[in-house]
Amino acid sequence: MAVRGNNLDTVRRHNLSTVVGLVHRSGGLSRSRLTALTGLNRSTVAALVAELVDLGLACEELPEGNRTVGRPSPLVRPHRDAVAFAVNPEVDAITVGVVGLDAVVRSQVRREVDTPPTAEEAARITAGLVFEMRSELPESAVILGLGVAVPGLVRSADGVVRLAPHLGWENVAFAAMLADATNLPCWVGNDASLGAVAERIFGAGDGVSDLVYLNGGASGIGGGMIVGGELLGGIGGFAGEFGHTRVAGAAVPAATLEDEVNRARLGDALNISGADSEQLEQAILTALDDDAVAEIDRQVDMLSTALRNIINILNPALVVLGGFLGSLYEARTDQMTRLVGLQTLGPAFDDVAITRAALGDQILLIGAAELVFDTVLDDPAKLANGTAQHPVE
Repeated sequence: MAVRGNNLDTVRRHNLSTVVGLVHRSGGLSRSRLTALTGLNRSTVAALVAELVDLGLACEELPEGNRTVGRPSPLVRPHRDAVAFAVNPEVDAITVGVVGLDAVVRSQVRREVDTPPTAEEAARITAGLVFEMRSELPESAVILGLGVAVPGLVRSADGVVRLAPHLGWENVAFAAMLADATNLPCWVGNDASLGAVAERIFGAGDGVSDLVYLNGGASGIGGGMIVGGELLGGIGGFAGEFGHTRVAGAAVPAATLEDEVNRARLGDALNISGADSEQLEQAILTALDDDAVAEIDRQVDMLSTALRNIINILNPALVVLGGFLGSLYEARTDQMTRLVGLQTLGPAFDDVAITRAALGDQILLIGAAELVFDTVLDDPAKLANGTAQHPVE
C-alpha cells in the first residue's frame, strides 16, 4: 500500500517503489488497477508511471481488443530492456543469463567445465560471458546489476559464500569478487532459496503463502521455504538445507538425502553420464532396463520419505520440485503421491499439493535476477543518480 506524509520526497520514493513492484510482479497492470491497489489518486499514479517510464523501468501501451466506451486505461508493463545478469555456478558448468524486469530470460549461455571451478575461475568465466552478452544488448538497455545463485550456504548480509561443499568454496567473498570483475553491483544467494522465491512470484506458487521448494542439481539437493509469504532464511540465511538430512532405509546408515537421491547415480544407472537436464528427463521417462527402473523407484522412495518429514514438520500448502527432482515426479507422479500419503500424517497430507517447478531450467536464473530487482526496486529513484548502466559503458 502506498503512503502519504509530510516528507514529500520520501513519500514519492516509497510510492514509486510500490508501483514498480506491483508492475514487476504482475507482468503488467492497467493504470486504473494500480490506482485501486495503491489507494492513490489517478493523477499521482500517472506521475509515478511517467517517472518509471523515464527511468527505463516501465512502458505504457493501450490494451489490445479494447471495446469499452471512452478512453481505455493504459497498461503499464515492465520494460523488457530493463535487465539483470543472472549467474549459476555449478560443478559442471557456469550458466549466465540476461533476465528482463518482466521475468523473461532474454538469453543464456552455459559454459561447461571439466572440474568444479574455483571461485576465481568462476568469476573469470562469468566476467567474460557478461562482457560478450553485454555487447549484444540494445543500446537502450538499462542494466540493473548481477545476481548469483550459488549451490551452498551464503551469508545473506554480505553475499559471502560460507560453504559450497561440492564446489570446494569456503568463506569466499564472491559478491565483491564478481563486482570487481564485472564492474556491476552484485548480489549472491543460495540457489534453492532463490528458486523458492521465483516459483512463489512467477511460477507454481503464485498466490501461495506457504510453500517448500526442493532443487535437485549437479551439486546435490537444496531447499527453500516460503512461510507466510516471506522467505525463511534463518539467522544467517542458511535455512533449507534438506539435502543434508539423513534418510531412513539407506544402505549406508549415515547417508543423506542427496547421497541417495542423486543426479549422477541416475545418470550412471541410465548409462547417460554427463547428459543435460532434458536428456536425463527423457531417459527417466522412457527407462525400460530393470536396473535403471529399480534405481528410479529407489530414489522416488527415498525422496518420498524426505517429503513426509518436510510436510509433517512445516505443514506447507505446496511442495515444488525442481531440477531432476521434477523429472522424477513427472515419471512417477502416482507412485510418489501414494508413498507420501502413506507416510504423512493425514491432516497435513490433506492440506498439501505436490508439483514440479513451472519455471523449468530457467528457475535459478529468474531467482538470481530477483536478487537484483528486489534491491533496486526498493528505491528506483536512485537510478536517476546513475546507479544503472548501459551496454556501451
